[in-house]
Amino acid sequence: MTGSAGALVIVVMGVSGTGKSSVAALLAAGLGVDLVEGDAFHPASNIDKMSAGVALTDDDRWPWLEVLAALAREERAADRSVVLTCSALKRSYRDVLRSGVEEGQVFFVHLHAVAEVLAERMARRTEHFMPAALLASQLATLEPLEDDERGVTVDVVGPLADVAAAARLEVERARTGS
Repeated sequence: MTGSAGALVIVVMGVSGTGKSSVAALLAAGLGVDLVEGDAFHPASNIDKMSAGVALTDDDRWPWLEVLAALAREERAADRSVVLTCSALKRSYRDVLRSGVEEGQVFFVHLHAVAEVLAERMARRTEHFMPAALLASQLATLEPLEDDERGVTVDVVGPLADVAAAARLEVERARTGS
């Protein structure tokens, strides 16, 4: 998916436990584009805070979001599509991710499930720095996509392959304008 006719920055977003990394990996593979795991760009201080069960503040997030926005701009400047994972919980965070990218070239895939499903998933995880104790703060912070934001909400209850297929269908629709 290269070339300006359909190149997009596809941000797979949502609270912890929605399967952002897993869905994004399948989505990127299915679209034949690179995957950027947003968590890999958190500074150590952010990871230390979250690992200790301390919610990040906006001041903690801004530098991280700016790095991800720069990556998005680089991909678009090179006329490439990319799938990027980022919680993108607030409209203001999504505004940063859109900054410097042409209007309409960022598409959000908001992964969603009820709190009980997410808590159960997080309790089963063993190799992630985000503790289940921070789920409530993420849900309280979450601002769903607004009508003027290009994107879709996808329910994550169901098989991973089905969730990724639903996301890919919506991305393809956005890319082709259908």
